[in-house]
Amino acid sequence: MESHLLVHSVAERGEYVRVTPETAGWEWLSFAARKMAQGEQWRQETGNDEYAIVVLGGVCSVRSSRGEWNHIGRRPNVFSGMPYALYLPRQTTFTLEAVSDELDVACGWCAAAGDHPAQLVRPEQATVEIRGGGNATRQINNIVPPGFNCHRLVAVEVYTPSGNWSSYPPHKHDVHREDAAGNVLEADLEEIYFYKLDRPGGYAYQRVYTADGRLDELVMARNNDIVLVPEGYHPVVSAHGYTTYYLNFLAGSAQSLANSDDPAYAWVKATWQEKDPRLPVVTLEMEGSKGQVAGGK
Repeated sequence: MESHLLVHSVAERGEYVRVTPETAGWEWLSFAARKMAQGEQWRQETGNDEYAIVVLGGVCSVRSSRGEWNHIGRRPNVFSGMPYALYLPRQTTFTLEAVSDELDVACGWCAAAGDHPAQLVRPEQATVEIRGGGNATRQINNIVPPGFNCHRLVAVEVYTPSGNWSSYPPHKHDVHREDAAGNVLEADLEEIYFYKLDRPGGYAYQRVYTADGRLDELVMARNNDIVLVPEGYHPVVSAHGYTTYYLNFLAGSAQSLANSDDPAYAWVKATWQEKDPRLPVVTLEMEGSKGQVAGGK
Protein backbone atom coordinates (compact mmCIF):
# COMPACT_ATOMS: atom_id res chain seq x y z
CA MET A 1 0.00 0.00 0.00
CA GLU A 2 1.42 3.36 -1.03
CA SER A 3 2.11 5.97 1.65
CA HIS A 4 -0.43 8.73 2.13
CA LEU A 5 2.56 11.10 2.33
CA LEU A 6 3.48 10.56 -1.35
CA VAL A 7 1.91 12.72 -4.07
CA HIS A 8 2.57 11.89 -7.73
CA SER A 9 2.45 14.21 -10.72
CA VAL A 10 -0.75 13.83 -12.75
CA ALA A 11 0.09 15.43 -16.10
CA GLU A 12 2.94 16.11 -18.51
CA ARG A 13 1.97 19.73 -19.15
CA GLY A 14 0.01 22.46 -17.43
CA GLU A 15 -0.34 22.11 -13.67
CA TYR A 16 1.19 18.69 -13.10
CA VAL A 17 1.21 18.41 -9.31
CA ARG A 18 -0.74 20.15 -6.54
CA VAL A 19 -1.10 20.08 -2.75
CA THR A 20 -3.54 22.09 -0.63
CA PRO A 21 -4.33 22.05 3.10
CA GLU A 22 -7.46 20.05 2.25
CA THR A 23 -5.56 17.32 0.37
CA ALA A 24 -2.63 17.26 2.81
CA GLY A 25 -4.74 17.37 5.95
CA TRP A 26 -2.95 20.32 7.49
CA GLU A 27 -3.55 24.02 8.09
CA TRP A 28 -1.31 26.35 6.13
CA LEU A 29 0.71 25.26 3.13
CA SER A 30 -0.22 24.87 -0.55
CA PHE A 31 2.01 24.02 -3.51
CA ALA A 32 1.74 23.51 -7.27
CA ALA A 33 4.08 23.13 -10.23
CA ARG A 34 3.29 23.74 -13.88
CA LYS A 35 4.95 23.39 -17.29
CA MET A 36 4.13 25.95 -19.96
CA ALA A 37 4.99 26.50 -23.63
CA GLN A 38 6.13 29.83 -25.04
CA GLY A 39 3.29 32.35 -24.99
CA GLU A 40 1.13 30.46 -22.49
CA GLN A 41 -0.17 32.49 -19.57
CA TRP A 42 -1.13 31.77 -15.99
CA ARG A 43 -3.46 34.29 -14.35
CA GLN A 44 -4.01 34.29 -10.62
CA GLU A 45 -5.18 36.35 -7.65
CA THR A 46 -3.35 35.79 -4.38
CA GLY A 47 -6.35 36.72 -2.21
CA ASN A 48 -5.37 36.44 1.45
CA ASP A 49 -2.28 34.35 0.65
CA GLU A 50 1.36 35.20 0.04
CA TYR A 51 3.00 33.45 -2.93
CA ALA A 52 6.57 32.51 -3.79
CA ILE A 53 7.17 31.47 -7.41
CA VAL A 54 10.41 29.60 -8.16
CA VAL A 55 11.61 29.28 -11.77
CA LEU A 56 12.76 25.66 -12.05
CA GLY A 57 13.72 26.00 -15.71
CA GLY A 58 13.17 28.48 -18.51
CA VAL A 59 12.25 32.16 -18.63
CA CYS A 60 9.02 34.00 -17.84
CA SER A 61 7.66 37.51 -17.43
CA VAL A 62 5.18 38.65 -14.79
CA ARG A 63 2.73 41.55 -14.90
CA SER A 64 0.97 42.29 -11.64
CA SER A 65 -0.85 44.89 -9.60
CA ARG A 66 2.45 45.25 -7.69
CA GLY A 67 4.73 45.78 -10.68
CA GLU A 68 6.24 44.08 -13.73
CA TRP A 69 9.27 41.83 -14.09
CA ASN A 70 10.52 40.90 -17.53
CA HIS A 71 12.58 37.86 -18.53
CA ILE A 72 12.88 36.20 -15.13
CA GLY A 73 14.99 33.06 -15.30
CA ARG A 74 18.15 31.68 -16.82
CA ARG A 75 18.79 28.02 -16.07
CA PRO A 76 17.18 25.44 -18.41
CA ASN A 77 16.61 23.09 -15.46
CA VAL A 78 17.43 22.87 -11.75
CA PHE A 79 20.73 21.05 -12.39
CA SER A 80 22.09 23.87 -14.57
CA GLY A 81 22.33 26.86 -12.25
CA MET A 82 20.99 28.99 -9.45
CA PRO A 83 17.34 30.03 -9.05
CA TYR A 84 15.24 33.06 -9.80
CA ALA A 85 12.14 33.51 -7.64
CA LEU A 86 9.40 36.09 -7.17
CA TYR A 87 7.57 36.81 -3.91
CA LEU A 88 4.09 38.31 -4.23
CA PRO A 89 2.07 39.49 -1.21
CA ARG A 90 -1.61 39.03 -0.51
CA GLN A 91 -4.21 40.96 -2.51
CA THR A 92 -2.16 40.80 -5.71
CA THR A 93 -3.38 39.96 -9.21
CA PHE A 94 -0.77 38.68 -11.65
CA THR A 95 -0.26 37.17 -15.08
CA LEU A 96 2.79 34.97 -15.64
CA GLU A 97 3.76 34.33 -19.28
CA ALA A 98 6.25 31.79 -20.60
CA VAL A 99 8.96 33.53 -22.64
CA SER A 100 11.18 30.53 -23.39
CA ASP A 101 10.12 27.52 -25.44
CA GLU A 102 9.70 25.51 -22.23
CA LEU A 103 8.97 26.85 -18.76
CA ASP A 104 8.82 24.88 -15.50
CA VAL A 105 7.74 26.83 -12.40
CA ALA A 106 6.77 25.92 -8.85
CA CYS A 107 4.71 27.97 -6.44
CA GLY A 108 4.14 27.74 -2.70
CA TRP A 109 1.54 29.82 -0.87
CA CYS A 110 -0.12 30.21 2.50
CA ALA A 111 -2.38 32.59 4.40
CA ALA A 112 -0.62 35.80 5.42
CA ALA A 113 -1.21 38.84 7.59
CA GLY A 114 0.29 42.28 7.07
CA ASP A 115 1.59 43.99 3.95
CA HIS A 116 4.96 42.95 2.53
CA PRO A 117 6.63 44.21 -0.66
CA ALA A 118 6.78 42.21 -3.86
CA GLN A 119 10.37 41.02 -4.19
CA LEU A 120 12.44 39.47 -6.98
CA VAL A 121 15.11 37.04 -5.80
CA ARG A 122 18.02 36.88 -8.24
CA PRO A 123 20.51 34.00 -8.42
CA GLU A 124 23.23 35.97 -6.65
CA GLN A 125 20.84 36.64 -3.76
CA ALA A 126 20.11 32.95 -3.15
CA THR A 127 22.88 32.33 -0.64
CA VAL A 128 24.53 28.90 -0.72
CA GLU A 129 25.34 26.70 2.26
CA ILE A 130 27.37 23.48 2.09
CA ARG A 131 25.93 21.68 5.08
CA GLY A 132 26.81 18.41 6.81
CA GLY A 133 29.93 16.34 6.18
CA GLY A 134 31.19 13.10 4.64
CA ASN A 135 28.42 11.34 2.75
CA ALA A 136 25.87 13.53 4.52
CA THR A 137 27.12 16.67 2.72
CA ARG A 138 24.56 18.60 0.68
CA GLN A 139 24.03 22.03 -0.90
CA ILE A 140 21.31 24.40 0.27
CA ASN A 141 20.24 27.41 -1.82
CA ASN A 142 18.31 29.86 0.36
CA ILE A 143 15.50 31.41 -1.68
CA VAL A 144 13.03 32.67 0.94
CA PRO A 145 15.08 32.15 4.12
CA PRO A 146 14.25 33.04 7.72
CA GLY A 147 14.37 36.82 7.98
CA PHE A 148 12.96 37.37 4.49
CA ASN A 149 10.44 40.21 4.43
CA CYS A 150 7.28 38.11 4.37
CA HIS A 151 4.86 36.70 6.91
CA ARG A 152 5.15 32.93 7.05
CA LEU A 153 6.67 31.27 3.97
CA VAL A 154 10.14 29.70 3.83
CA ALA A 155 11.66 28.19 0.66
CA VAL A 156 15.02 26.50 0.00
CA GLU A 157 16.34 24.09 -2.59
CA VAL A 158 18.66 21.22 -1.71
CA TYR A 159 21.09 19.15 -3.82
CA THR A 160 22.14 15.71 -2.57
CA PRO A 161 24.86 13.94 -4.61
CA SER A 162 24.80 10.26 -5.55
CA GLY A 163 24.69 8.05 -2.46
CA ASN A 164 24.59 10.93 0.02
CA TRP A 165 22.17 11.64 2.83
CA SER A 166 20.48 14.95 3.52
CA SER A 167 18.14 16.37 6.13
CA TYR A 168 20.57 14.42 8.30
CA PRO A 169 20.90 13.73 11.15
CA PRO A 170 17.12 13.35 11.21
CA HIS A 171 15.48 16.51 12.51
CA LYS A 172 11.95 17.66 13.23
CA HIS A 173 10.00 20.90 13.56
CA ASP A 174 6.55 19.99 14.83
CA VAL A 175 6.21 21.90 18.11
CA HIS A 176 6.70 25.58 18.84
CA ARG A 177 9.27 26.23 21.57
CA GLU A 178 10.88 29.49 22.68
CA ASP A 179 13.47 30.35 25.30
CA ALA A 180 12.97 32.93 28.07
CA ALA A 181 14.08 35.70 25.73
CA GLY A 182 11.50 34.77 23.11
CA ASN A 183 13.96 33.20 20.66
CA VAL A 184 12.43 30.37 18.64
CA LEU A 185 14.10 27.06 19.51
CA GLU A 186 11.81 24.95 17.34
CA ALA A 187 8.99 26.00 15.02
CA ASP A 188 5.87 24.01 14.21
CA LEU A 189 6.13 23.76 10.42
CA GLU A 190 4.36 21.93 7.62
CA GLU A 191 6.83 21.00 4.88
CA ILE A 192 6.77 19.91 1.26
CA TYR A 193 9.63 18.05 -0.48
CA PHE A 194 9.29 18.43 -4.26
CA TYR A 195 11.75 16.14 -6.06
CA LYS A 196 13.73 16.31 -9.29
CA LEU A 197 16.32 13.72 -10.36
CA ASP A 198 19.18 14.43 -12.75
CA ARG A 199 18.54 11.49 -15.07
CA PRO A 200 15.75 9.02 -15.88
CA GLY A 201 15.30 6.16 -13.43
CA GLY A 202 16.55 8.13 -10.44
CA TYR A 203 14.94 7.98 -7.04
CA ALA A 204 15.43 8.87 -3.40
CA TYR A 205 14.18 7.33 -0.20
CA GLN A 206 12.71 9.44 2.57
CA ARG A 207 11.71 8.24 6.01
CA VAL A 208 9.13 10.23 8.00
CA TYR A 209 8.71 9.11 11.60
CA THR A 210 7.80 10.25 15.10
CA ALA A 211 9.64 9.24 18.26
CA ASP A 212 6.58 7.44 19.63
CA GLY A 213 6.09 5.38 16.46
CA ARG A 214 2.64 6.79 15.61
CA LEU A 215 4.06 7.71 12.22
CA ASP A 216 6.78 5.68 10.51
CA GLU A 217 6.74 5.74 6.71
CA LEU A 218 9.48 4.92 4.19
CA VAL A 219 8.72 6.56 0.85
CA MET A 220 10.40 6.20 -2.55
CA ALA A 221 10.29 9.54 -4.40
CA ARG A 222 10.86 9.83 -8.15
CA ASN A 223 11.03 12.81 -10.51
CA ASN A 224 8.24 15.37 -9.87
CA ASP A 225 6.96 13.55 -6.78
CA ILE A 226 6.08 15.33 -3.54
CA VAL A 227 6.59 13.97 -0.05
CA LEU A 228 4.51 15.59 2.69
CA VAL A 229 6.05 16.14 6.12
CA PRO A 230 3.23 17.02 8.54
CA GLU A 231 5.33 16.13 11.61
CA GLY A 232 8.25 14.02 12.75
CA TYR A 233 11.82 13.41 11.65
CA HIS A 234 12.42 13.16 7.88
CA PRO A 235 15.88 12.16 6.52
CA VAL A 236 16.58 11.56 2.79
CA VAL A 237 19.08 9.39 0.89
CA SER A 238 19.86 9.73 -2.84
CA ALA A 239 20.18 6.53 -4.89
CA HIS A 240 23.72 5.75 -6.03
CA GLY A 241 24.40 7.14 -9.51
CA TYR A 242 21.83 9.94 -9.27
CA THR A 243 21.85 13.48 -7.93
CA THR A 244 18.69 14.35 -6.04
CA TYR A 245 17.17 17.83 -5.97
CA TYR A 246 14.29 18.86 -3.79
CA LEU A 247 12.54 22.16 -3.33
CA ASN A 248 11.32 22.69 0.23
CA PHE A 249 8.42 24.96 1.06
CA LEU A 250 7.54 25.40 4.73
CA ALA A 251 4.92 27.34 6.67
CA GLY A 252 3.72 27.30 10.24
CA SER A 253 4.11 28.93 13.62
CA ALA A 254 7.07 31.16 12.68
CA GLN A 255 9.05 32.33 9.65
CA SER A 256 11.88 30.09 10.81
CA LEU A 257 13.77 26.86 10.21
CA ALA A 258 14.40 26.18 13.90
CA ASN A 259 14.41 22.41 14.47
CA SER A 260 15.50 19.62 16.78
CA ASP A 261 17.77 16.68 15.87
CA ASP A 262 16.76 13.13 16.75
CA PRO A 263 18.93 12.54 19.83
CA ALA A 264 19.48 8.93 18.75
CA TYR A 265 21.42 10.12 15.69
CA ALA A 266 22.80 13.55 16.63
CA TRP A 267 26.16 11.97 17.54
CA VAL A 268 27.06 11.53 13.86
CA LYS A 269 27.86 15.25 13.56
CA ALA A 270 31.02 14.69 15.63
CA THR A 271 32.31 12.17 13.07
CA TRP A 272 32.24 14.56 10.11
CA GLN A 273 35.79 15.54 9.20
CA GLU A 274 35.46 16.89 5.66
CA LYS A 275 32.94 18.07 3.09
CA ASP A 276 32.12 16.06 -0.01
CA PRO A 277 34.26 17.59 -2.82
CA ARG A 278 31.46 17.04 -5.37
CA LEU A 279 29.67 20.04 -3.88
CA PRO A 280 28.45 22.55 -4.82
CA VAL A 281 26.39 20.92 -7.54
CA VAL A 282 25.27 24.25 -9.05
CA THR A 283 26.96 27.65 -9.01
CA LEU A 284 26.56 31.06 -10.58
CA GLU A 285 29.68 30.51 -12.64
CA MET A 286 28.47 27.33 -14.36
CA GLU A 287 25.75 29.31 -16.11
CA GLY A 288 28.20 31.86 -17.50
CA SER A 289 27.01 35.00 -19.21
CA LYS A 290 25.48 33.38 -22.28
CA GLY A 291 21.73 33.75 -22.28
CA GLN A 292 21.68 35.67 -19.03
CA VAL A 293 18.59 37.77 -18.53
CA ALA A 294 17.79 40.17 -15.76
CA GLY A 295 14.38 40.55 -14.20
CA GLY A 296 13.63 44.16 -13.36
CA LYS A 297 10.75 45.85 -11.67
